[in-house]
Amino acid sequence: MDLSNTLMESLGIEVTSLDKNLVIMTMPVDHRTHQPAGFLHGGANVALAETAASIGAYMNINPEEFNVFGIEINANHVKSKREGIVTAKGTPVHIGKTTMVWEINIVDENDDLICISRCTIGIVPKKND
Repeated sequence: MDLSNTLMESLGIEVTSLDKNLVIMTMPVDHRTHQPAGFLHGGANVALAETAASIGAYMNINPEEFNVFGIEINANHVKSKREGIVTAKGTPVHIGKTTMVWEINIVDENDDLICISRCTIGIVPKKND
């Protein structure tokens, strides 16, 4: 998977493990992902969560026939963090023909919950032009 020139590259997101039932990704907590006060930006958590859900959904479709797009996401930020690494673990809650719902838990190095998110993914047929 080529991550160059993507949001993933900009935020330092890396894929640790890919499976259609579990996606694990990491992201640094540093100048790229901080908000102005020096804490992990909630938007960076959301970007990590939606990336995990989207890649997980992609693992469950035929990419020659379908595209996947995030259509809704929520996030509860339960703990702040100034430095280190966070890890997203995404698992499917629902895998349907037109939508998927993924739950993503983001934890720190001590396995403390930083953010919990749920993302709905749309599965869109590709047009044959």
